Amino acid sequence: MLSVIIPTLNAEATLPHALAALIPAAVHGLVRDVIIVDGGSSDATAEIVEASGAKFITAPRGRGTQMQAGAKLAKGTWLLFLHADTVLEQGWDTEVEKFLEHVADGRFRGPEVAAAFRFTLDDFSGAARFLERVVALRCAIFKLPYGDQGLLVNRRLYDKLGGYRPLPLMEDVDLVRRIGRRRLVLLRSKAVTSPARYLKRGYLTRIARNALCLTLYYLHVPPRYIARIYA
Repeated sequence: MLSVIIPTLNAEATLPHALAALIPAAVHGLVRDVIIVDGGSSDATAEIVEASGAKFITAPRGRGTQMQAGAKLAKGTWLLFLHADTVLEQGWDTEVEKFLEHVADGRFRGPEVAAAFRFTLDDFSGAARFLERVVALRCAIFKLPYGDQGLLVNRRLYDKLGGYRPLPLMEDVDLVRRIGRRRLVLLRSKAVTSPARYLKRGYLTRIARNALCLTLYYLHVPPRYIARIYA
């Protein structure tokens, strides 16, 4: 029923954990296929995928481009896009099954809906807890989850919207905005994400940079310029 699509680039340290979290859902048939779309890794990413039994393909580097390529090969009626450093918590599949039952029962405005998980960092610091609250507030007010929260979207809706665009940055915000607030559901299950990028430069620096990039995006600054600031 679900096709899971994960873009990778030198993800040997985190990808095994992301894949392991999918095993229970694959065993009882919720996950139909897992597609890893690599952007040119020079580490053991390909070997890890081969050992896992997932499908491995390559595409030009860039999450938008890579996820677009993966979606074209997906067989499921629902697409689940995940980052390689994000691990879905135990029990996520049970909640997703309940969500899909509600969609089938007509509790939403038709089957063309999407969902995202709750952002959590794999870090015990107070800064991590603060950022999680900020993200929760952003999602509650603006219904604007980022890609590290995962995105579960009905295939029909994804195709109707044109899917991910080959943007160098903000490909997740771009698609979520086209999905729209009324068609997006926020799930309770956590998507536990690596804090590496926050620890590298410091939480405050990364939070400020993310906020600046989002502001520039809403001011219609071309993503190629925003990508330079983000990097």
